[in-house]
Amino acid sequence: MTSFFDSIRRTGFRRGPGRILGGIAAGLAARLGADVTVIRLLVLLAFLLPGIGLGLYLVLWALLPWQDGSIPLERLLSR
Repeated sequence: MTSFFDSIRRTGFRRGPGRILGGIAAGLAARLGADVTVIRLLVLLAFLLPGIGLGLYLVLWALLPWQDGSIPLERLLSR
């Protein structure tokens, strides 16, 4: 399981420091080189899709590392 979380860290995605909720949109915008406002609007539009928007956001929230490299799901499983 450690190799799975290490591979996530190697992708370069991190939660953005300019976060509003979980930092998902800010992290995606930073990694993709996009405007954070555009990404936040796309995330809001994704919530209009039945089940997909919220489900995808929750998965990303559990798997995207914080700035220090820690992953919420990994911390939860290691308890």
